[in-house]
Amino acid sequence: MSILEPLEITDTHVVVKVLHLSAFGLVWDYLKRFLNNTKPISSQVLLFLRAPNPTTQMQNLNVLLLPSNIPLDEVSKRHQHSENIQAPSTCKLIRDQSYTVHCPQASKIQPKKADFNLDFGPNYHPTFEIRLPTNTEEVTIIVQDQEKTEVWEHDVDLTGPRRESLQRNIPAEENIPVEDSVPAEEDVPAEDRLLLVRTQFVNRVSEPVLNQLLDKLLELHVINDDEMQSVRTKVKAEKARDVIDTVRRKGTEASSVLIAALCQVDPCLSRVLKLR
Repeated sequence: MSILEPLEITDTHVVVKVLHLSAFGLVWDYLKRFLNNTKPISSQVLLFLRAPNPTTQMQNLNVLLLPSNIPLDEVSKRHQHSENIQAPSTCKLIRDQSYTVHCPQASKIQPKKADFNLDFGPNYHPTFEIRLPTNTEEVTIIVQDQEKTEVWEHDVDLTGPRRESLQRNIPAEENIPVEDSVPAEEDVPAEDRLLLVRTQFVNRVSEPVLNQLLDKLLELHVINDDEMQSVRTKVKAEKARDVIDTVRRKGTEASSVLIAALCQVDPCLSRVLKLR
């Protein structure tokens, strides 16, 4: 400790001359950042299962790596069309470290690796996506760190009540009544609802209704002029397939527009397809 003689004193400042400073503050700040980045954080592994796709016969199991203080209800609000698979979720993860997910029953896992970071909200996107056949009843999920050490493992049962209900609602044959084939609106996204009624839509929709739907989709910028002209030149069945498939591929918002337009243009058909 030393006493510094002031060089100048003003109403607001005291000016002193410091010949040297300790490097301790700089070194300690660096050490604290290093230690904080290598210290395990209490975390959780959350699993959300999407409704199966009846065309590809595949389903997605989303894996989220999050700090343990994030409420499950808050995350579930961002995954309303998925079922939370309850499992012991507690684990220890290190910030900015890379992790991988392994599942022997998976058809595909993407991405191959991902960093655990704290930039998770407010959307809570999946860290990993595991693609599985729809008839898969149990899977083993393993999370490994970059040293290939297992930090979390669990045998997951996929046969929950909601999943069984959704699978019963997927038409296995074309002659199943459509009233029994479509899940309730709150159960699946709009593009999946269109997929479930695709065959019935193609068989039942009339050409005048298709032309009106094309006009509305163009007005609302769901399709462009080239897409509209391409569809208009085809026969009715091909035109119907192009309309529903083109819109489905554009996601939930576009699919919701098509459903709303069909309810307006042909209320009877929309009731038959249970899209109202």
